[in-house]
Amino acid sequence: MFKKILVANRGEIAVRIIRGCRDLGVSPVAVYSDADRDALHVKLSDEAYRIGPPPSSESYLDGAKIIEVAGQSGAEAIHPGYGFLAENSQFAQSCAENGIVFIGPSASSIALMGDKIASRRAVKSASVPVIPGSEDPVLSADQATAVAAEIGLPLMMKASAGGGGKGMRVVHEEADLSSAFRDASSEAKTYFGDPTVYLEKLIENARHIEIQILADSYSNCIHLGERECSIQRRHQKLVEECPSPVVDAEFRRQLGKAALAVAGAAHYENAGTVEFLVDTSGPRADWQFYFLEMNTRLQVEHPVTEMVTGVDLVREQLLISAGEELSYRQEAIEMRGAAIECRVYAEDPTRNFMPSPGKVTTLFEPSGPGIRHETGVYEGFVIPIDYDPLVSKLIAHGRNRSEAIQRMKRALGEYRVGGVKTTIPFFHRLLSHQGFLEGHLHTDFIDSQGLVDSRAEVSAVEPLIAAAVDYFARDQERRKASRPLRSLWKESGRRYWK
Repeated sequence: MFKKILVANRGEIAVRIIRGCRDLGVSPVAVYSDADRDALHVKLSDEAYRIGPPPSSESYLDGAKIIEVAGQSGAEAIHPGYGFLAENSQFAQSCAENGIVFIGPSASSIALMGDKIASRRAVKSASVPVIPGSEDPVLSADQATAVAAEIGLPLMMKASAGGGGKGMRVVHEEADLSSAFRDASSEAKTYFGDPTVYLEKLIENARHIEIQILADSYSNCIHLGERECSIQRRHQKLVEECPSPVVDAEFRRQLGKAALAVAGAAHYENAGTVEFLVDTSGPRADWQFYFLEMNTRLQVEHPVTEMVTGVDLVREQLLISAGEELSYRQEAIEMRGAAIECRVYAEDPTRNFMPSPGKVTTLFEPSGPGIRHETGVYEGFVIPIDYDPLVSKLIAHGRNRSEAIQRMKRALGEYRVGGVKTTIPFFHRLLSHQGFLEGHLHTDFIDSQGLVDSRAEVSAVEPLIAAAVDYFARDQERRKASRPLRSLWKESGRRYWK
């Protein structure tokens, strides 16, 4: 096992990886921008190195600087987390060239799956269904019109090098193809440095279901079941579940087999996720799934899989990268109960989810049976405007979906974040919606059910819970004011490097 790992990320995922390192007796090294000098991941690390000013292009996306810091600190490996450099094949290659282990798949696997057109071809060759669409890049608005005539409307204009809803446009009318091509290409160029786009048939009211896989360098590859990720806004996931409320054992077997075939086509190692769109418009026997993309990294929503299967995905990532075999075989993977995750953002759901950065003046974190809370903030921390405004991930586990949802409701009722607006009121509304409770989900669920425009409703008991929590928080403040405490972080002897 490595002695020292550099965590090339920030926020809750950096904290998660740092804790995973410590569980294996590995010393974690943090990097930070000027905006994150007092961030939680910096405070929890053994060493912390400044890598630049707040803009990510000058800090967390500066691969050369991060590799330099790895050498300076003596780190043998780099864990990229997700986002930033996690799916950058050039960075993975640079790590290899500098004798540093990249905790993730090979540069060639990242490059293949990062190119949406090339990945479609590879997946088709592995006999996995793909969404009908263009097999080659669409280079002009006229070509887009010609291809659209073949596959039919409505369709999606998508960035070949993209993801996360960037460089993507929905087209319902032929007259909109020209502007969609222009806008998608421009956005793709801005976000990914590559204007290439392609077309896919739009499958309306589809479910977004993904399969978690693990693969080592000894040809062992397993899947850990599915996650339902259909609750999205602007193609960004907000709520994830494991297992899906509509996937039975046979459908799970089919999805898992397809995911392993995709992994084989990519010669994949480490943790990854194969995403599918599932067309549920017809009778159950006619449901069809299609390959959407492969995320060559750890996913934001990985905790729900960990809660249900009992597999520590970060631990497995580190062991695989250190040259060890998988700790599990397929027959050992069992789905126990159900888990649900809510991504709590510093956003105002009553103002079209406008970002709400600022100082966290009070913080009361929920706990109790079946509750897991992963965060990168603390009371007094200033959530910067420079990055994704994720406050935390709140996960609830139960014996079944109903129990997990009820525990999530209880936890959301306890959760208090002062100083910034959060999406907690939106989740109150969503988790009380009859369609959600019945599991009738699809990727357009939020907008189609009018869950965005109205102020979230709360049950009669929630104000009482909130009042009790506020009283407890104020009591904690009084205790701290009357008995000053030295910072444990200052006592730890943690060092900064500029």
